[in-house]
Formats: sequence, structure tokens, C-alpha cells
Amino acid sequence: MKNRSILICLLWAVFVNGQHITCSPEDSVRFGAKMKTLEKINTSSLGDMIIQLGKSFMGTPYVEKTLEVGETETLVINFGGLDCTTFVENVLAFALTLKQEEGSFSHFTENLKTIRYRDGNLDGYPSRLHYFTDWIRNNEKKGIVRDITSELGGTELKKAINFMGTHRNLYPFLANDANFTAMQAVERELAEETLCILPKDQIEKQEHLIYSGDIIALATSIKGLDVTHTGIAIQHKGRLHLLHASSKNGEVEITEEPLADYLKGIKSNIGIIVARPTF
Repeated sequence: MKNRSILICLLWAVFVNGQHITCSPEDSVRFGAKMKTLEKINTSSLGDMIIQLGKSFMGTPYVEKTLEVGETETLVINFGGLDCTTFVENVLAFALTLKQEEGSFSHFTENLKTIRYRDGNLDGYPSRLHYFTDWIRNNEKKGIVRDITSELGGTELKKAINFMGTHRNLYPFLANDANFTAMQAVERELAEETLCILPKDQIEKQEHLIYSGDIIALATSIKGLDVTHTGIAIQHKGRLHLLHASSKNGEVEITEEPLADYLKGIKSNIGIIVARPTF
């Protein structure tokens, strides 16, 4: 696992276009350098763009809970350490910025905020899209992705999504009663939703219908949870693999095994949810 000492740095709290943003001096430099590299991407395919953007993060250390910073919710920018969700969010935010032919930090941060928060509004900790199925549904309303799981032959599942509410001690921001009450309200709304999942044993048969650049979420049997991991689909060596921030290997990488085989080693996995970028 890579040395993570590069992540130990002073965080700056700044305002960009009225947004309260937490980032480091190093990340402001990383943003400029990455935009110079990414502006050379020349492709008419959104999927190819997303893959090239995702590959540009390969080798970046996996670091969990990078968004749990400070005492109040801010828009956290961290290119030096990513978890599976922030990897996907950053890739999509860069893709949106490039599609808009804008290279400014303020445009990037606005896009990241739009993706990360419910209806694009940062309004405290509960406004963050913590559950990935909620993330998919809300970003579908924004026109950023489209859930295609049912088109792949997915099956419906009713399941209570309440892991945060039943494991309050694992989430420092939920020590605040107002945050906790608001998250319980979110979970009650999620209880009304039906999940659509492509079962694990159907993935290999359907993988040719999943495009490079699609967003893959790993559905789970764990009580109260919808998804345990996410990444980006990539057709690699004739099979479907996953480009993701790996907690096991400690960095952004492409799975050595095809996705269908990779999931066989995860006992709690019951299948996948697939969202296709549409912007």
C-alpha cells in the first residue's frame, strides 16, 4: 500500500462563488496540473472520456472518510486520496467541466456540488447523498446518469435502507441530533423505494451490454445497506472489468479479474446496479 503521508497537510477553508470549500494548497496545484493534462483529451464519446479521466487517477491512494472533515459540512476537494464514491464523483465532475468547455476551479466545484448533494444544494450533512441508490436516483433527476439495470434484466427488491440510523456511532456528524433526525427522515423516504439489481449470476451473460464509462454499484445483502462499493465499468481484454478506488490494494486501479469473477470473492454481494452517464 502506498505511503499516505502525502495526505497529511493543512486544509484550507475558502469561499468560491459563495460555496464553503475545504481543500489543501496541494489540491489547488493538482487541479491546475490535471486540467492541463485533461484538456488534451480528444474524443466524441462520453464513455471514452470518462475512462480516460478515470485512468488519470490510477495510483492515487485509497483513503476512507475524506469527506468527514471539520464540524460542519463543506464541499471537500481532495485529489490526493479517494474512496470509491469520491473517485466516481471527481471523474464525473471533471467530465462535466470538460464537456462545458470550462476549465476554472469554480466551474469544477459547482459541478462536484451538483453531483454530491441532493438536488445540487449543499445544506448540511443530511443533504449529501450518502446512500448510492439515492445518489443514482437524484443524479438521474438532474440528467447526469440513467439507471439501466432493469434494461439489463435486473430484478426488483424491497429492502429497508437504514444502516446510518441504526449505526449512529459510526458517523461522527450524527452525534448532532438535528443531523440524526434528518437522516432518519431520508431513510424513511428510501424505505418507499424499490431497488433494481442485476443478480450476480447474470452479470457475465449481460456484460456485453454494459459500456465502458458506465457506473457500477455493488449491491449487498448486509442489513440496512444498499451498496458497499462503486466504480466505473471498463471493457478490458475482451471482458468487463472495474476501474475503482480499491480498499484492498490501496489505490485506484483496474481489477485483474473480470467483474463477474471479482464479485465471486465477495460473499455479501448479490449483484450490481448500473447507471449510464447521460450529460
